[in-house]
Amino acid sequence: MPKISIIVVSYETRDLLRECLASLGDAHQVIVVDNASTDGSADMVAAEFPHMQLLRMPRNVGFGAGNNRGMESAHGDLVLLLNSDARAEPGSIEQLAEVFGDETVVAAGGRLLNPDGSVQRSCAGPLTLWALFCEQTYLERLFPRFRLLSPYWLTERLPDDRPSDVAQVMGACLMMRPVERFDDRFFLYCEDTELCRRLSRHGRILYVPNAVFRHELGGSSRQERWRAVARYNRGKELYFAIHQGRPTAVIAFLMNRLGALLRLGVWTLATLLTLCAWRSSRARMALFGRVLFAPVVPDRAR
Repeated sequence: MPKISIIVVSYETRDLLRECLASLGDAHQVIVVDNASTDGSADMVAAEFPHMQLLRMPRNVGFGAGNNRGMESAHGDLVLLLNSDARAEPGSIEQLAEVFGDETVVAAGGRLLNPDGSVQRSCAGPLTLWALFCEQTYLERLFPRFRLLSPYWLTERLPDDRPSDVAQVMGACLMMRPVERFDDRFFLYCEDTELCRRLSRHGRILYVPNAVFRHELGGSSRQERWRAVARYNRGKELYFAIHQGRPTAVIAFLMNRLGALLRLGVWTLATLLTLCAWRSSRARMALFGRVLFAPVVPDRAR
């Protein structure tokens, strides 16, 4: 079994981080990079997991840069990048490492499960303008199993009993040979997409469904949802700028804004329909009340 270094970058996720670290055991080198959390995360690690290496960053440098700092201290043959809001199921780390017995494999990711046991999307095809268009126009949500209109996410279409070659796996659970580093220009989101593109020049990337990890999706960004969306869009635009040039990045920018306008329109329409339904229901209830409780007037003609 190759030596494994596990890097966990944390920001304001103390309780989830505790669960994550407890799931890792003590068989591997574990490096925790704390991005200047103010919730006591770093002190918790120092007190409860003294056998793990703790790196305190002076400020929040982002996911990619934090992992790069951790990789500087890693001495394993393989590096597992694991989100602080993820937990390893027993044996999953070793199962993920097994596929590296094939020298052509440069990176691999496991199956990510939601807390309720449902499967998360954790591997994807290449990021293209067409994939971005399908995302922003809801086509991929409307036709999740139709590859033409949902070309990006692959998890639902892959076999669940054997590894599959993919273009990328999610940075929430990414094991790799330490032959590349993240691009520090990415603060959060799409840095894993860009890294996997460069890793693919060195070998194959596999999705390994038998290696199971629990993932509290968005645990570190839930309180700043609007900022997370903005960073995600910015990450896609930066990716296109790096690999396909400025004109393509501009098109990506326009598609992201188109998607924002479409979502605003859908939300506005849904709000208006709900309001109209509520008013109509209220009017019907008022009419029903008047009929039900109206005083009985005797028929004087009788």
